[in-house]
Formats: sequence, C-alpha cells, structure tokens
Amino acid sequence: MNTALVRSLRSGASRITLPNQVALITGAGRGLGEALARRLAAAGARVALADVQGEAVTRIAGNIAQAEKRPTLALTADVTDDEQVAAMVRRTVAEWGRLDILVANAGIVRSAPLTELGAADFRLVIDVNLTGYFLCAKHAVPVMKEQGRGCIIQINSVSGRRGSPGNSAYVAGKRGGIGFTQSLALELAGYGIRVNGIAPGHLLDSPLWVDSLFAQYAARDQVSPAEIRRRYEARAPLGRACTYDDVAHAVLFLASDQAAYLTGQTLDVSGGEVM
Repeated sequence: MNTALVRSLRSGASRITLPNQVALITGAGRGLGEALARRLAAAGARVALADVQGEAVTRIAGNIAQAEKRPTLALTADVTDDEQVAAMVRRTVAEWGRLDILVANAGIVRSAPLTELGAADFRLVIDVNLTGYFLCAKHAVPVMKEQGRGCIIQINSVSGRRGSPGNSAYVAGKRGGIGFTQSLALELAGYGIRVNGIAPGHLLDSPLWVDSLFAQYAARDQVSPAEIRRRYEARAPLGRACTYDDVAHAVLFLASDQAAYLTGQTLDVSGGEVM
C-alpha cells in the first residue's frame, strides 16, 4: 500500500463524525455502555441513554450533555419488557424525530457449571442478552424503514465465537445474537438498514469483571484474582485486555458512512484471541 493512501486512510479514520445523528444505546448506565454514549456524543450525535437503573443513567446523561454541550436523553427501560422497549423508542423519536443508530449493549452474565446453573438464571441471561436485542431491533426497525436508512450494532462477545466453560447461558445468548444479526442484515438490506455486531475481548477493567467475575473465577479455580487477570491477558496475542476505547473505535466506524458496505458482520475486537 502506498504512503499517500495510508495517510489518507488514517486521516479519514480520525475524522469520523456523526453530526446530529440520533443514537440510542441500551445498558448505558455504567461501564461500556456509558463509554460508548460518551464517544458517540463527542462525535456529534444526539444520544439517548437507556438502562434499567434510572438514577444512574439520568446522572450520566446529564454529565455527557454538560461535557459535550449536546442534548442527551435519559430513559429508564428494561430491555426484556416489550412495552418498555417500545416506549423507549417512541420517546427517542418524539424528542428528535428520528433514530439513526441503535446500539444493543445491555447484557448480563450468570456463571456456573451446568449442573449448578438454575433454569431461572439461564432464562434470564437469554432474555436480557438475546430477547432484549430482538425487542430493541423490533421497535427500532419500523422507524428506520420509514427513514430509508439506519444502523443497528449489537455488542456481542468473544464468548459468542466459541464455548466457555461455566458460561453456557452467556455463550448461548451471544452465539444466537450472531445468527440474529446475520438474519436481520439479510432481511433489512433492501431498506437501507445495516446490521452488524462487535465481539469484544475481555474488558478486564469493566464493572462486570471488577465487581463480579474476578471473584467468581478466582473462587472456582482456587487462585488469586490477579492470577485470573494474568490468564485472561495472556489469551490475547497482543498481550493486553480489551479497553472501552478499542470497542468505541469499532462502534464509531460501523455507525459511520465509512462502513457503508458492511452488513451482517460481527467484528472481532479481541487482540487476536479470535481469528
């Protein structure tokens, strides 16, 4: 590749903006969802943040609006509830007249060996991680069809690419999400709607890991949390954990016109752990 072309590609990537586009992000009350909302707002989008934790998402939406000098919208919604999801989309469209980008980020983990995993926990993980994605897409798509364009991005996981011991429910939901993304992409391509996913590697500094998974896995394997971290960092050939910025870069790209010829893909952002 010639030097001029490399410079052009780098320059274009650094200038990705989404001026006045409307983005709706679920699971935006903390962690990765919050980071993605901040990045999209910084790129010029009007961002609606949705989360089951209403107080947290209201606070974060206010912080983003103040920092970016852009309007935001805080929405309390449970993605497993059909009517709450419908109301979430209606409220966004009522506020700004359109919906250009949906980021289906809400997700949970219940980790346990198969014989110790309760049926209720299995159903809950599938309900949030897969049915929640379905409901969000179901209610966003009519708006996007009427506009003649739109972009749906599911936050998947490296676990959606392969099995993970003790995480059967989570893997099942995420693997199903990859197939659902492909099916939607085929169904919606003729309406100008692109559907893609991102499969991040291990976000070891996220609340999910810091508040829960390190302790769970350390107890399971009878080692220290520091040893669990070392093991997961070593899984990536690039030798480090995935970061919010790594995922946000990919989301911004997929949401932009630079990804106009991409649909039905789940982009691995895993430091080479999945190839």
